[in-house]
Amino acid sequence: MIVGYMRTGKPVVARTWIAAVLAALLISATFVGAVPAHADDIRSSEYWLKARGISEAHKITKGKGVKVAIIDTGIDTSHPDLKGAVTGGADMSGSGGPQGDKPIGVMSEHGTLVATLLGGRGNNKQEIERVKSENERLKTAWEKAKKHAEDENKDKKDDEEKVEVPKEPEYEKIPALRAGNDGVLGVAPEAELLSVSLWMGGDNPAGIPVEEQIPKAVRWAVDSGAKVINMSLGSTSPAWPESWDDAFKYAEDKDVVIVAAAGNRSGGMSQVGAPATIPGVLTVAGVDESGKASKDSSTEGISIGVAAPAEQLVGGLPGGGYARWSGTSGAAPLVAGVAALIRAEHPQMKAPQVINRILQTAKDTGAPGVDNLYGYGIIDAHAAVTANVPVAKENPLNTITEWIRIHRRNVDSTTEAPDPGVSMEKSTLNPVAAPKPILPDDSTPVLQPVIVVGGSVLLLLALLLGGTQIGVSARRQKKIREVELAALSKLPVDEPNDGRDFFDEIPEDEK
Repeated sequence: MIVGYMRTGKPVVARTWIAAVLAALLISATFVGAVPAHADDIRSSEYWLKARGISEAHKITKGKGVKVAIIDTGIDTSHPDLKGAVTGGADMSGSGGPQGDKPIGVMSEHGTLVATLLGGRGNNKQEIERVKSENERLKTAWEKAKKHAEDENKDKKDDEEKVEVPKEPEYEKIPALRAGNDGVLGVAPEAELLSVSLWMGGDNPAGIPVEEQIPKAVRWAVDSGAKVINMSLGSTSPAWPESWDDAFKYAEDKDVVIVAAAGNRSGGMSQVGAPATIPGVLTVAGVDESGKASKDSSTEGISIGVAAPAEQLVGGLPGGGYARWSGTSGAAPLVAGVAALIRAEHPQMKAPQVINRILQTAKDTGAPGVDNLYGYGIIDAHAAVTANVPVAKENPLNTITEWIRIHRRNVDSTTEAPDPGVSMEKSTLNPVAAPKPILPDDSTPVLQPVIVVGGSVLLLLALLLGGTQIGVSARRQKKIREVELAALSKLPVDEPNDGRDFFDEIPEDEK
């Protein structure tokens, strides 16, 4: 069984430290069985290419020249569908390969699955096999004819005419492995992928907690030229460590689009968790093949920006194989790929405008307008690339810069960000949820964060941490009144799940 881990938080004045919770990141994927490694079967299984306008968008652009960073468990760059796709990388865990090309952690295959969906180039292995087979057929026929002629000539006398021995035929040159019509074709097959590996799940041999790896990964991606960042990971809390603020603001200031997975109910997430709750991040929910919100392979919350296919996905595995899988871990790279297509076709377009195009061209689904299950709707890649969309001056999903100004720099402000909440009805709140920092009660002793695990629901109750005396009594009481410890879900908590961990949605024989 795979075991998650926690780290003990340290009390910090004027903030709540939730690194213990965020250290146990959820990788939102569910394997539903291995797929036979026949490339033609794989390509024909990619229903989303036509259904979501990706094939049409490819007639215009395939993302050439755009760098997309995949912050995940590392990418196997030797996979045939990723030939030439990964142009750089780094490891933030201290336990991976220097170029981020070593799959690591509990679910090490995750990064390769994500990478193929986003930037897979397919392969020409069937063409290679065809040429090899034809060459073998010709060689066998020639050897047979040659032997027959030589045997005939042995029985002939010197004055008898000899049978001509055929010359060895010229064989067709075997093609080199390259992009082709087989295997997984990603949304942005000509984009340049950057692999940034993290150790998620279980104890990192290098001892670097994941909440420290993430901000370093974001900064490295930005400094390495990424214009889009994909984060198919999430936590059970809508809040995030204050140490992440600067990294996400840095990406925002450098005009980078960040796409994050909303999480899965099958993985125990009843609502969206960080980093998908960070203002400005494009959060992706999941739908099934028919376009209906996925019951298991998605979650909900008013921070959801858009939805994408999350069921019956196919992706590449380390070592060259394939697997069927489900989850918003797969939906996120589909949207990140669309962002890369837009940035390739409209290189002058800023990140807020790219995000706005994806939102405004999405197919409205569910309750009219923005809702908790689909956000603005389901992606339409072709419309996102080609539609005439009014220029957005600001990111429709708000900004981390403004959130920091209100909640980190001015703790006395009464301005509140909406509670992410959980509702099956159309949201009447702002479509972006950014949790307000939980301030410490100076009179409360230090307590550890508590995670309550049920069969289908994970709830987080961030307890107040003790701190030193700050300010006069009136100021302290004002801060105490601002503390919000509301439950993150109205759903009932089931009985403990017999020690199952947060990866148990993955069948043991598929791990």
